[in-house]
Amino acid sequence: MSTLRETLEDLAHSMRERPDEIVLEVGAGGELLVARLRVAVAFLLILLPVLNYAVGGTVMESAAGLVGAGLIMLFSQLWLSLALRKRRFRWLPTVSAAFDVSMVSLVLVLLALETPAAALNSAVVWACYPLAVFATALRHDVRVTLIAGGLAVLQSGLLWLAITYYTDGPLVSALYGTVTVSTQLQRLVLLLAVTLVTAMVVFRAQRLTQLSGTDGLTGLPNRSYLTTRVPQQVLDARNQGQTLCLALIDLDHFRHINAELGHLAGDRALRHAVKVLRMELGREEPMIRVGGEEFVLILRLPIGAAWERMEVLRRQLESQPFVPEPDVEPRKLTLSAGLASCPQDANDLSGLMRRADLRLRHAKANGRNRVVARDEH
Repeated sequence: MSTLRETLEDLAHSMRERPDEIVLEVGAGGELLVARLRVAVAFLLILLPVLNYAVGGTVMESAAGLVGAGLIMLFSQLWLSLALRKRRFRWLPTVSAAFDVSMVSLVLVLLALETPAAALNSAVVWACYPLAVFATALRHDVRVTLIAGGLAVLQSGLLWLAITYYTDGPLVSALYGTVTVSTQLQRLVLLLAVTLVTAMVVFRAQRLTQLSGTDGLTGLPNRSYLTTRVPQQVLDARNQGQTLCLALIDLDHFRHINAELGHLAGDRALRHAVKVLRMELGREEPMIRVGGEEFVLILRLPIGAAWERMEVLRRQLESQPFVPEPDVEPRKLTLSAGLASCPQDANDLSGLMRRADLRLRHAKANGRNRVVARDEH
């Protein structure tokens, strides 16, 4: 079980790393959900100043709420239109979360123009700060949560200091009571607590999402990545007129290692093979474990260049034998691979997998330790 210190260290590490593709995909769906909720909330917020005026609220107070709700509605439509686009804007979750927090501050500033105490003691408007921070949990990005929470604390604190500095005498209102230092400090502490709790929720959700899409033995993406991310990559390549190749890779005679050396040695051999291959692969070349010793590699290259790339990987693996134990003879590992390209061979994932599997079979039938990129008759 992780200690609090280890959890916080993991949290700090996750802030420095860009979330993987599965987490980003989940976060994009969360951003779209937040955008739709924001539009619905904006409609409800327009009712608040109307109701406030109807029950005896001041014109200025109601107008401030109406202006804030109107701006929220306008920008909500903008964020929704951006979230609906197929292109993923990496900056959108951060900017839209900062917008949510800043709109709360804007409404409080408008309230302060008439009644300074209202800006600091309005429980309804201030409660929108933690609401904006809670909403970042749907984005699946700890950094967005911490930025939104930090911005809420900063803006709330600066607003308190500014109103206190520019207001002569005690901050008192018949409707909102007396502004006290204790109350304002408690609110800042509460915002910090909300931010930390939300960040931990997001962190745990990120880890669970990553675990659900990651192979536990090798650390590679698993079939979940293949079925959720690769179809979109194929579609994007097709729509943009680009070539994308899929390589289906199988380690040759790997069952012999399990049979002769045991499954523990087999696991180490598998990790060795993955390590050797990943050393040669870039971030834009995802390798996915789809079976025991079977992998899929996505290459954004024409078929000829993809074949050359796979040949480099094949030779690299062959040149670095696996050493089971210090006193055990090294075992040479080799791979066979079948390549298929979009759009030449197929236009979807299932078609590419079928064609790549057919060529992988040809590679095995012709002696293994080879890469096949075209049908052999």
